[in-house]
Amino acid sequence: MNLSERLAARNGAASAGPDVPSQRPASAPPRHLIVDPLGDIKRRVHESLLEVLGPTSYDAQMDEHELAVRVRHTLQTVVDAESAPLAASDRTRICQEVADEILGHGPLEVFLRDPDVSEIMVNGASQIYVERAGRLHPANVAFVNEAHLRRTIDKIVARVGRRVDEASPMVDARLPDGSRVNAVVPPIALDGSTLTIRKFAADPYTVEDLIGFGTMNRPIADLLSACVRGRLNILISGGTGSGKTTTLNVLSSFIPSDERIVTIEDAAELQLHQEHVIRMEARPSNIEGRGEVSVRDVVRNALRMRPDRIVVGEVRDGAALDMLQAMNTGHDGSITTLHANSPRDSLSRMETMVLMAGMDLPARAIREQTASAIDLIVHQSRLKDGTRRITHVTEVCGMEGEVVTLQDLFTFDFAAGVDASGQFRGTLKSTGLRPQFTEQLAERGVTLPTRLIGMAPQ
Repeated sequence: MNLSERLAARNGAASAGPDVPSQRPASAPPRHLIVDPLGDIKRRVHESLLEVLGPTSYDAQMDEHELAVRVRHTLQTVVDAESAPLAASDRTRICQEVADEILGHGPLEVFLRDPDVSEIMVNGASQIYVERAGRLHPANVAFVNEAHLRRTIDKIVARVGRRVDEASPMVDARLPDGSRVNAVVPPIALDGSTLTIRKFAADPYTVEDLIGFGTMNRPIADLLSACVRGRLNILISGGTGSGKTTTLNVLSSFIPSDERIVTIEDAAELQLHQEHVIRMEARPSNIEGRGEVSVRDVVRNALRMRPDRIVVGEVRDGAALDMLQAMNTGHDGSITTLHANSPRDSLSRMETMVLMAGMDLPARAIREQTASAIDLIVHQSRLKDGTRRITHVTEVCGMEGEVVTLQDLFTFDFAAGVDASGQFRGTLKSTGLRPQFTEQLAERGVTLPTRLIGMAPQ
């Protein structure tokens, strides 16, 4: 029996069988219920395709391009043999969605290809949200069931050697393009597995992009460029999703190309275009609970690699102590990020994370180390209108008694209010204070633009 005859026999048997259940679980809320009229046909096509391809779809010797060509060629034959009458647009849609299932990440693939989608949030098999322009929108697709969602999660984490199951129900991973992935499965996730994907820009944002988005303005860009070239230690703070990593990537682009740069991340996201860059990534423990390499371990090792700059994607634990020591022992010009609600809070968090290193250090010693190490804090926020803005550029001036002293150089003007569409009218404005690091930059051959030296209010 040839391929066409086998497919025809299979389609006949499928059409005579019982109805296939709805794509959505019966318990899904009505407002998220999406009935796909082509669901039965897609399932038959999918099963026929797997039957025809057989073990070749799992052949480890076949590269992704070759597999994609074979799948799409066979898929077209399978769809042409489908007995149900289909419009050309429906045939195209079925081919694309089944190919996404075999080669990609199922119903999420359309959003992974969409450049306007910045984040994908799966709250169980029947509820998916996406973020566009900083605002959340419900998606009009869903997974067939919990097992379908788990297969997609397993496919993602397996590619980077991670695992997720009842024994290890939470995992951080990344897609081949660098997009950050977090998955949580039962029993931790009570209403079904959840998946969060923060997309990675294939073409990384430049300083001009951030100025166009309103994240920063031209004076801020010039100031930060001078600070990076002048080897000031910079801390980028902000909440989750505020754009810290994007800003870190842009600031890293200001580093001169003749310096040796070591980047350290939990999940590799930075895209530096300088020639002399060493990229390192932390590693979690394996299934036996061994083999973990923490960010702290990698930071300590980086100090032995003769770096001119150390760029840490994020400090969140005892690695803060090693980062401060690096900044205080000749590795000027280092940059890192951390989660905090304000510049002052970022110093408190840094102090707390140093204590997490297990060193019984007095608070004053930690604060003196912090004040000596960090020169500038760039605080970024995600505002209610969905935009991501730098709201503070703050200099660390030193110590007064037991307190680390700060002075704001630029702050966001919230007093300007919002327009009719809810967008904030404000911009970053100078406080009029002269930065104390001006002389330090001059000693390193970097001169601040004349319009910034006086820091006259704008």
